[in-house]
Amino acid sequence: MQTPSFRRERGFTLVELLVVIAIIAVLAAAGFAAGQAAIQRARKVTALNTCSALEGAVNYFFSEYSCMPKELTDDPAIALNTTTDIEFLNVLLGLPETSNPPLNTRSIRFLTVKEGKAKKNGLIYNTTVDKVTGLFDPWGGAYYVMLDGNFDEKIKVKPAATSAQVTLNNRRVAVWSNGADGVSGVGGKVTDDVKTW
Repeated sequence: MQTPSFRRERGFTLVELLVVIAIIAVLAAAGFAAGQAAIQRARKVTALNTCSALEGAVNYFFSEYSCMPKELTDDPAIALNTTTDIEFLNVLLGLPETSNPPLNTRSIRFLTVKEGKAKKNGLIYNTTVDKVTGLFDPWGGAYYVMLDGNFDEKIKVKPAATSAQVTLNNRRVAVWSNGADGVSGVGGKVTDDVKTW
């Protein structure tokens, strides 16, 4: 009498397939998280480069004209916002100004940054490309600029209403972005803020 032989058919069992799918899902999640972290690091580097370009532009302007690119009598209590203080950008870009007399009389372009899209990651121009509507960080927020209006080479920076004031010595300008959360200092994640100091 022959004993029945139990042969396993070729293929995977349901348990084996579920284990493989679970492993693939875990690896995909880890890869996605690493990819997002790399994207955020790249955005921070881009924001820092723009902050440095703004700081350099103000210093070059001061070297050329011996004044600030905005008429000030004291260190401002609030920082300039690159999405609303368009005249400040026009002065640094060498574009026509509304101030009388103009501050950048020779229309020298001190600031060179890339053009952004959809109010993110660079200079945004109007539809006719003859006027700037703002300079935005990679997350769509503003850059903030604090100038040494009284020329004592000390700036008292207070990025947020709830944060502590910091005195920067031997500086004419401080530039920062509030980062991915759009909130500065104590109110948001301090680690995502981008600063030139």
